[in-house]
This record gives sequence, structure tokens and C-alpha cells, in this order.
Amino acid sequence: MTVTEAARARIAGSGTAVCVTAARAAHELALKRGEFDLAVHLGVIGSQQATGWARPRVRQEEIDRLRALPGFPDSLRDRVRTAGTAEGARLLGVSPARFTGLARVGCVSPVAFYLNRYRAVVWLYLVDELLTFAAKEPDLIAGRSPVGMRTMLEAGTDWRARNWRSRRIDRLLVRAKDPWVRAALQASALDPVQLAEVVEDPYERAYLARVQPDAAFGRPGSESGREAMVRLMLADDPDEILWRRVNLTLELEQARAVRAAPRPGCDSVAFRSAPDQLVPERRVSDLRVSDQRVSDGPVPGVPGLVSGQVGRLARRRGRGLVAGWGLLDRIRLRRPGRRDH
Repeated sequence: MTVTEAARARIAGSGTAVCVTAARAAHELALKRGEFDLAVHLGVIGSQQATGWARPRVRQEEIDRLRALPGFPDSLRDRVRTAGTAEGARLLGVSPARFTGLARVGCVSPVAFYLNRYRAVVWLYLVDELLTFAAKEPDLIAGRSPVGMRTMLEAGTDWRARNWRSRRIDRLLVRAKDPWVRAALQASALDPVQLAEVVEDPYERAYLARVQPDAAFGRPGSESGREAMVRLMLADDPDEILWRRVNLTLELEQARAVRAAPRPGCDSVAFRSAPDQLVPERRVSDLRVSDQRVSDGPVPGVPGLVSGQVGRLARRRGRGLVAGWGLLDRIRLRRPGRRDH
């Protein structure tokens, strides 16, 4: 019996759960650092979330479960295998330019990125998702691009960063149980000016910054990487900004109902953030508002938002139907008291 096996036997005999470091977990699972971080982010590997820039820890029983899967370690690596533009184009059998066009209009969404030596962003895509897309949409792979796609590309559409932000926030929302953490995730996509317009209380803004989870899975490897992460985190499209403001407003209402943001001189336990800000995965349908447009007609003066969407947002939060105008007032997109007809 090896030393490792003996240690595992002692742990099993004591009935005590043990967590190992990310580096050791990655080694035992035969994953590179980037592969391990992505697997944790995607929920492939269950982990105990750490705070700040600390990497998560993994229970030994989770490692043993993954090692026992058929085809390990290749089967595990395949689930987090990524491809850049050149490899992705080869897998789909299209030119790199065609692949980039598909990604820009949102047919395929990046799951990660890195900076090349010229500090340009290189997007990475899950190979499994690329192959699934190719099987489901063969008409978009071969032949002439649809008119709608060509129109979007000619207009300069590029949803790669937006889609990366959306899937990152969605993944973290699935694991978030603390209402202030959920609000902080929505706030992470807004720049300071936008955030101050929605959250006027400086103590609440400070608390959102304090409880906000990691900017990404894994630590950026350089200062330029951190700067790129900050840029990519912020919503830059009016429709996306509006969507995040609406969601932040709704999340804040729920957070305030649970507890107020801490203020100087207040040491109450009620003001402390939850020690476990993120929890194992739950169904997205139980936790997340769907970003779907409905055809109830546009809200006057606010392009991209429809009246039925406001009601649906409220109902999905379990709060019942609320007036759309009141919501717009709260996210500071209309002056209080003004009603257009």
C-alpha cells in the first residue's frame, strides 16, 4: 500500500471529509491548471469555493469519484477541451473568417480567453459545444451565410465578449445562495457610473464590492491579464447594460429584504456576509431570470425593453406583478413622476 493509499484509508476509517489543494487535485486528476480551473467553473469538478484570489479546494471523495469514471483521464479532459479560432474552424470544416463570423453573431460562444504575446484577446470555445453545433446546424456550416447573419456582420456586430460575460455570470448565479452575492454578480457587469445610478447608497456599493466573487476562475497571470479581465467584465451594449440594471434592481430588493448592508459602527451578525457565498449547482430554472424577449410591445422611450418583460421578471422572482414604470424609475431610466402617453 502506498503512502497516499494509506492516508486515504485512514481518512475513510475516521469518517472525516478532507479537502485537498487545487494543485494536488489537478495533479491527481491529470489536468493542467487551466483545464482544472475551467472544470471547476463549469461544475465538472465539485469544489469548496475559496475567498479572494485563493484557488478552490476539492474533497478527496470528489477526486476519487472522477478517477473512477470510465475512460479516465481522457474522458475528463475531453469535457474541458477547448479550441481557438484556427482549431475551431478546422473542426467545423470552415475557414477561420467564417468561424469568426459565426462566433461574432453568437452561433458559438466562448468559454474562456487568454492574451497572446501582442496582448490581444484570444477566445476559446468548448470542443464539445462546437461539435454539437455542427451536428445541429449544418446549413450554417456549408453554403452561403444567411442574409440576417451577413447584415449583422456588416453592421459590426460582435457578441463574443457579451456572451462570455453572460455565461460566466449565469454559472456563478447557479451556485450563489446569498442574495447580496447574487446582486454583486449583476453589479459586476456595470461600470462605476452605471452602478452609482442604480445603487445610490455608497455603503451598499462598498458591500457589493466586498462580497463579489472572483473576477474569473483562476488568477490572471499578469497585470495585462487583469486589465483585460476588467475591460471584458463590463457591459458595453445599451441593451445588455439595461438588462443588468434591471436584474440588479430586482436582486437588490431581495437582498435588502434579507438584511441591510453594513454601516460603520454596526457589528451585528446579521450584517456579516455568508461564509459560503457559493454553493453546489442547482437548477438554473430555480435561480435565474431568463433573458428572453416577449412580444407584448415595447416600453415607450426605452428601446430593447418590453412591457411584458418587466412583468415576467417580477413574476419569476416570486414577487407578483409590478408596474413597469416603477421599475424604470428605480433603475434611474425615467424621472420619478413622469408618465408618457
